[in-house]
Amino acid sequence: MKKTAAAPGSSAGLSRRTLLRGTAAATALASLEVPAHAAPTPARPFELAEATVVDLQAAMKAGELTAQGLAERYLARIADWDSCGRLPLRSVIELNPDALATAAALDQERREKGARGPLHGIPVLLKDNIATADRMQTTAGSLALVGARPPRDAFIVERLRAAGAVILGKTNLSEWANFRSTRSASGWSARGGQTRNPYALDRTPSGSSSGAGAATAANFCAVSVGTETDGSIVSPAAASALVGLKPTVGLVSRSGIIPISHSQDTAGPMTRTVADAAALLSVLAGVDPSDAATAVSRGKAHADYTRFLDVDGLKGARIGVPRERFFGYHPATDALVDEALALMKSHGAILVDPAPIPAVAQVDAPELEVLLYEFKAGLEAYLATLEEGMAPRTLAELIRYNEAHAPSELPYFGQELFHMAQAKGPLTDRAYLKALQACRRLSRAQGLDAVMKKHKLDALVAPTQAPVGLIDPINGDHWLGGSSTPAAVSGYPSITVPAGFVYGLPVGLSFIGAAWSEPILLKLAHAYEQASKHRRPPTFPETADLRVPAGSGGPPAKP
Repeated sequence: MKKTAAAPGSSAGLSRRTLLRGTAAATALASLEVPAHAAPTPARPFELAEATVVDLQAAMKAGELTAQGLAERYLARIADWDSCGRLPLRSVIELNPDALATAAALDQERREKGARGPLHGIPVLLKDNIATADRMQTTAGSLALVGARPPRDAFIVERLRAAGAVILGKTNLSEWANFRSTRSASGWSARGGQTRNPYALDRTPSGSSSGAGAATAANFCAVSVGTETDGSIVSPAAASALVGLKPTVGLVSRSGIIPISHSQDTAGPMTRTVADAAALLSVLAGVDPSDAATAVSRGKAHADYTRFLDVDGLKGARIGVPRERFFGYHPATDALVDEALALMKSHGAILVDPAPIPAVAQVDAPELEVLLYEFKAGLEAYLATLEEGMAPRTLAELIRYNEAHAPSELPYFGQELFHMAQAKGPLTDRAYLKALQACRRLSRAQGLDAVMKKHKLDALVAPTQAPVGLIDPINGDHWLGGSSTPAAVSGYPSITVPAGFVYGLPVGLSFIGAAWSEPILLKLAHAYEQASKHRRPPTFPETADLRVPAGSGGPPAKP
């Protein structure tokens, strides 16, 4: 989460996006040290750099690679870059001790029966709020949940395993998905320390799916799965030159995922290409009896989202540009997006510019109210599934745990949001029901539905956010603006795609659509991606090179 856009020249106020994005104390302190003149330890060239799911499947089918060989190579890559050197990336919080055995079994199955599908043998990283009933932990980055094994895999993990994916490990995240403090530093957790941005190691990785973003950008896996309440997939994806897809709420199950908000939470793909996002979504989407919200996706989900990819997908598409509130907070970012708009127009898109989203400025207050109520109820329901005596059972107990372990859990920022949520009553409270009704009305009928119907739009486009700021554990994250909230509050889909660089720092472009419009968004995003080709792998510089002109990604990377 981050600061909402303010009028140019003014200071932005605290928003719910700031609240959601944003080990021992000695370990945590070490993870925040930034030497004045440090360079990463040299690493071996990586033969799988930027390899796609299709590339890897072709190599395995041809016998050039095996699933076990893939897992070994990615594990070596993680060892080279994630925990070595004076400035470790700290994107992977834990490796799966069974990954190589699983991969070997999948290789044998391929030889005997053939591949299960596109993800057979593909290494995947999961955010550490997604439950796995194996030898790995599921902690949301908190020491309070270490040792508290979930009773079963999250539904999406069951689907990944059934598809033949190799769960390589868990990624670090902003602790409790960045819903603990009003001034947190994104990417920090007591268990994992501070994740860094691979495009400039002193910059925030952004969003609560920060580890998944940094790891995928750094080629530590083929694809990863993040989660979002408001911005926590699209923000870290944009910050690391990735594709991040936040699906319609209900398309992907949330059961077994440590929650914030049942009205806004969703898991989704974080990948290096739109095609990989489509392939991963094809596995993640599905009706889950344990998540009632997925029942409405029946008949709306698709078994294969890759069939919607079309390099000519922009031709004839009506795309709205909501300049009010979502542009104007960073000139270099606006310039890149204007270039993107011109490119889309040259490929046949019909731009409706401007196309403001009505009522969007009125959503902030009711959204935060809803999240506070739903977090308390959802978290306590999740904690009740864990073995008694192994973890706190209530939010009040969790608050007391953090206070008792303040040197490790509260060394930089507090738990103001926990206290605010603890003060809320049940989901039958009139204040909650009124706020929820306002969120749905303002974001849907008077928001995205209104603008899309008025202009007969296929999608809206806006900058995902400005280039990310410096890691600052003292003052917390600083954000100029972003565009995640309309899709987040409405529960509608959005996808971010690389749009270029400002002083070597990635900038993303978001396509936002109506409910269940993932096929349209994937088509548009793929067509733009193929026309622009902005994705570049990181080189792990210590800091942004201000000698690099705005709009340039710098020299080609060969990490």
